[in-house]
Amino acid sequence: MNKTIEVNYSKSTGQSATWRDYYELTKPKVISLLLLTALVGMCLATETWVSWQILIAGLGGIGLLSSAAAVINHVVDRNIDRKMARTFNRPVTKGKISPKRALIFALVLGVAGYICLELWVNRLTAVLTLASLVGYAVVYTMYLKRATPQNIVIGGLAGAAPPLLGWTAVTGEIHPYALLLVLIVFTWTPPHFWALAIHRVKDYAKAEIPMLPVTHGVEFTKTSVLLYTLLLTIVCLLPYLTGMSGVIYLVSSLILNAGFMYYAWKLKFAGDETTPMKTFGFSIFHLMILFVALLVDHYFKFSL
Repeated sequence: MNKTIEVNYSKSTGQSATWRDYYELTKPKVISLLLLTALVGMCLATETWVSWQILIAGLGGIGLLSSAAAVINHVVDRNIDRKMARTFNRPVTKGKISPKRALIFALVLGVAGYICLELWVNRLTAVLTLASLVGYAVVYTMYLKRATPQNIVIGGLAGAAPPLLGWTAVTGEIHPYALLLVLIVFTWTPPHFWALAIHRVKDYAKAEIPMLPVTHGVEFTKTSVLLYTLLLTIVCLLPYLTGMSGVIYLVSSLILNAGFMYYAWKLKFAGDETTPMKTFGFSIFHLMILFVALLVDHYFKFSL
C-alpha cells in the first residue's frame, strides 16, 4: 500500500500543482483569524499607533510560521485525511504535492518567518512563535490528536498564542493582559471545534481519531460544548472587570456570548442535523467580532 502511494506521489509530484495548491496548504482562512487576534494583541499593547515596521514584520513573521505549521499538519495527517470527507481533497492527500515538497515549502516558510521576527521584531516573539509551531505541528498533530479525547483542549494552547505574540512584538515582554487574551481563545477553542467534531463524528471514527464525540458520545460532547460556552461567557467578562476594556467591549461581549449560548443550548436540547455546523459557523463569527470589539473599544478610549 505504501509503495503504491509513493508511486502515485512520484507521478504527480508538483506536475499538476499550482500556486493555489500551495496556498491551500497554509490554511489561509485559519491563518487570517489567527492574524486578526495577533493584530488586536499588537494594538492593545500600546496607547499609541503600532509602528509600520512592527506591524508588517510582526504579522508577516507570525503568519509565515503559522502557515508552516499548517503545511506540516497536511503532511502528517495525509493518511487520516484520505478517510475523511472534509479533507480527502487536500493537495498532499490527492498527490498534487508530495510530502517532501510540502515539507520543503514548510521549511522555507518557517525559516523566513523566524528570520523576519528575529531581525525586525524581537527574539522573544520569534522564539514564542516557533514554540507555537512546535506545539501545533508536533505536540498536537503528531501526538495529542491521536492519543487523547482532550487533544483539542491541551493542543488549543498553541492556537491561542497569536494575541500574546502580537503583544510581545510591540512590547518585548509578556503582560497579564496578553495572557488574558490567550485565555479567551483557549476557552473558545473546545466548543468551536467540538461542534465540528459532532458533525464529522463518523469521519473521525473511521479514521480512528479519539475526538470527544467518538470516545464519549455525541450527547456528552454536546454537554461539554454547553459548559465550555458558559465558561467562555465568564472568561470574556474579565477584560472589562480588570479594566483592560470598556463598555463597548462589554456590551459586544454579552451579545456575542448570548448568541453562542443560544446555539450551544439548541445543540444540546433542540438541535437537528444542521445545528452543529451552524454552531461551528457562529463560533468563528463570535471570535472575529469579539476581537474587533476589543480593537474598537481600545481606540475609542484612545481617541478620548
